[in-house]
Amino acid sequence: MDLSLILITCTILLGLLSLTAFLFLRVKKTDVKSLMLKSVTSVMFILTGVFLTIAKPSLYSALIVGGLVCGILGDIWLDMKFMYRQDEDFLTKAGFSSFAFGHFFYIAAIIAGVTQFKAVSIPMSLVVGVIAGLVIYFGEKIMKLKYHANYKIISALYGALLFFVTAMSFNCAFLAGIKDNLHLIAFFVGGVFFIISDIILSGTYFGEGKDRPVDIITNHVTYYIAQFIIASSILFM
Repeated sequence: MDLSLILITCTILLGLLSLTAFLFLRVKKTDVKSLMLKSVTSVMFILTGVFLTIAKPSLYSALIVGGLVCGILGDIWLDMKFMYRQDEDFLTKAGFSSFAFGHFFYIAAIIAGVTQFKAVSIPMSLVVGVIAGLVIYFGEKIMKLKYHANYKIISALYGALLFFVTAMSFNCAFLAGIKDNLHLIAFFVGGVFFIISDIILSGTYFGEGKDRPVDIITNHVTYYIAQFIIASSILFM
């Protein structure tokens, strides 16, 4: 386990360095160099999950790694749309789909990882997800957003899924006992950062004047905090 702690410390530090370099280039423009650095940062959170899985193998850890892999695919496809404008719609939807698929991995991980799964956690979490989806769908003007084409429905469904997964991690831990499910509480914290990141991202995609350097930086910093925390949740199993 000591070796694993050393390895994940290295991946986190390398991830911080590559993220800093990526953001330095990304605030100027999106190009191949920035995409490569972003991919390196994403590889670091996957390696964090892999090293912890080797040290503490379980179905939970394996499923978490599966979700992280979907995350790196979403990362790459969403940034590729800036370089291949002719395929922007396809790449954006591919990115959304990849992240959504990753959240299904996380749902399976939560169910597999909780010490005692209680079915009531599903409707409890579903209420949170539905409310979030409705707010996203009908709150376009309040949030000062203007969705393109059919992205209003896509954003609402994705947002509902994200809130559902985050709420489920907390509800499962709460119902089964927080003390015995600290890994799910860690996941919940990561999920909150994920939500914050996507709220900022929705502004850069569908808002006006919200693609400033501060928006780009806060979006990516909160996103990578989320992914590294989710990966590190395995440590608390």
